[in-house]
Amino acid sequence: LCDCVLSIMASRVINFSAGPAHLPEDVLNEAQADMLNWKGAGMSVMEMSHRGSHFKNIITEAEATLRRVMGVPDNYKVLFVQGGGTAQFSAVPLNLMAAEQPEADYIITGSWSKKAQKEAAKYGKANIVLPPADGFTAPDAAWSFSETAQYVYYCDNETVNGIEFPSLPDSKGKVLVADISSNFLTRPVDVAKFGVLYAGVQKNAGPAGLTIVIVREDLLGNAHPLCPSILDYKFMADADSMPNTPPCWSIYVTGLVLKWVEAQGGLAEFAQRSAAKAKLLYDAIAQSSGFYTCPVAAPLRSRVNVPFRICQHGEPAEAMEAAFIQAAEAKGMVALKGHRSVGGIRASLYNATTVEQVTQLRDFMLEFAASSQ
Repeated sequence: LCDCVLSIMASRVINFSAGPAHLPEDVLNEAQADMLNWKGAGMSVMEMSHRGSHFKNIITEAEATLRRVMGVPDNYKVLFVQGGGTAQFSAVPLNLMAAEQPEADYIITGSWSKKAQKEAAKYGKANIVLPPADGFTAPDAAWSFSETAQYVYYCDNETVNGIEFPSLPDSKGKVLVADISSNFLTRPVDVAKFGVLYAGVQKNAGPAGLTIVIVREDLLGNAHPLCPSILDYKFMADADSMPNTPPCWSIYVTGLVLKWVEAQGGLAEFAQRSAAKAKLLYDAIAQSSGFYTCPVAAPLRSRVNVPFRICQHGEPAEAMEAAFIQAAEAKGMVALKGHRSVGGIRASLYNATTVEQVTQLRDFMLEFAASSQ
């Protein structure tokens, strides 16, 4: 059995997928060991009742670990919900927009914030603080917020575009809401400065199917009368995230990942690792004499989603990019193709991806550039 496990681990690829993504092998091994018989319960987590004591222990421990790791204050509720970040595009306005004159400000910096604003516009006035045509230059640059908006929304890291906020935007005293899905658990967050934080776990924290919502208690109980119960934060909080069957397996594995993050040194440690990994790739791009280019201004470059193009004569060389992706796959580095909406190449450097693995990609980038110029 040991030889079999070692063989499987040795054959694993380096997965640079934007999500679902690479999970820590320590977590996968523990989940595998408990697959048929969780901690002597005689059944898998996927088989046990969510109303039973075993699963209640699992979800309670997952929440407690999250609160420790992120420093979640006592006056915030932690919700384990379904529907992904996309469901939160509706849940946020349905819970936070006023019943009369509903209005919110949306900072548009990429694909996901744009989609969130479009969805919010179904329920009220969703002001675009930063028009997409203007581009994102720096937080607060020429931004104006509506005095009557109920909240300010932004996406902390745009997975598709490779844009990350280097600092917290000033919401001018308005309730601040952030989608932190793709840089979740990669750096410390001052939760007390937000009204709502949410993250789909499938990038940095677990298997697809679970979204974590952290919401300040005074914002509960104001949902729109037509808000579906499953999107109502108070309804979910009152039911301890279990008005119906929750995504049990995703919650269980996410709990394991949270304990792994804590044991590795917490968010400060992963902030250092994220910076080191990103620097490897951005330095390689800078040292390529224009062979590789990054479309994002340096101060705004994401630490976790690194997009780049291969250029010839100043233009993207799609055939060369396809050859790069194919050659990388031959070396065991997969999921480097850029998002279909923007093309190019993208490497996602989530917490489970090690500095050593990113170093392998960096070395390959330099070798490919040297052999292609």
